[in-house]
Amino acid sequence: MSGSAASTRPGRDGPRAGEMTPAPFLADIANAPEEARAFWLTTPRGLRLRMAHLGRGEAGTVLIFPGRTEYAEKYGPAARVFAEAGFGSVAVDWQGQGLADRFLPDTATGHVDRFATYQDDVDAVLAAVTDLGLPGPFYLVGHSMGGCIGLRALHRGLPVAAAAFSAPMWGIGMPPHLRPAAWLISGAGGALGFGGRYAPGTSPESFLANVPYEGNTLTSDREQLSWLQSHLTAHPELSLGGPSLTWLLEALREMRALRRLAPPRLPCLTWVGSNERIVDPAAIRETMARWPGGRLHVAPGGEHELMMERPEIRDAFFEDIIDHFSRHRPAD
Repeated sequence: MSGSAASTRPGRDGPRAGEMTPAPFLADIANAPEEARAFWLTTPRGLRLRMAHLGRGEAGTVLIFPGRTEYAEKYGPAARVFAEAGFGSVAVDWQGQGLADRFLPDTATGHVDRFATYQDDVDAVLAAVTDLGLPGPFYLVGHSMGGCIGLRALHRGLPVAAAAFSAPMWGIGMPPHLRPAAWLISGAGGALGFGGRYAPGTSPESFLANVPYEGNTLTSDREQLSWLQSHLTAHPELSLGGPSLTWLLEALREMRALRRLAPPRLPCLTWVGSNERIVDPAAIRETMARWPGGRLHVAPGGEHELMMERPEIRDAFFEDIIDHFSRHRPAD
């Protein structure tokens, strides 16, 4: 069963904030635990999100915060690994992507008006986790943009015992000489009323859908790349193109604001590939150097999608995170 991105726009009649109703789960592509199911959640602004409950585990529940362009089914295999270790998990389609509400007439645009509104999504997920009676303790896994949203959520008091990040978007990978231009162009676009237009160098086309294996910046595992691309062939409604100028400006502002804050006093493990080219590895190193008791691991030869990397990287990633969560389980 599938949903239509074009039909999920803010402002239509539907459930009220805090209500949770059944939603489609695309089991044909997910390779998730059999009990996986999905729900529509509604934020106070009336935006409809989709959250997948990917499995229940008595060792606790992992809150998976996906990256930009992503959707819950992508984390089906991760949920299987967590389930084998006794952890349940949930994943969310952030506003503006997956099967969640999209904002603009061109629904291929990755758009958000303010990065702070992603915290409404976080609050909706936490309320749903409570309503479902999922067992604690809770743990955070934030990938890419989900790492940015997750770090802000930690500063807001996200009730997790420990956090883990995969290539977190604490900076965007671009040459230093282009950063002033990114600020200038994105700021000017919003001021002139063009904030919904695509950021330079991007388009309605999905980067993932057509990227060749040779030289790609996502994964060194050919089979994993093909698996991800097959999702968009089977369910093109999941596809998302480039970000809007407003998204870019808001992302730059949020990352700058987070860099000015002292990292939370919470157990933290972060992985980044040695060949990372999508987010800024320097920003990750700088943040983790300041994180009290935090640990950074650089995966040799790893690209951006560490959970979809070749087996030796992927398996080591999950083993390290599960050990991290198990060692920081609160005393009963």
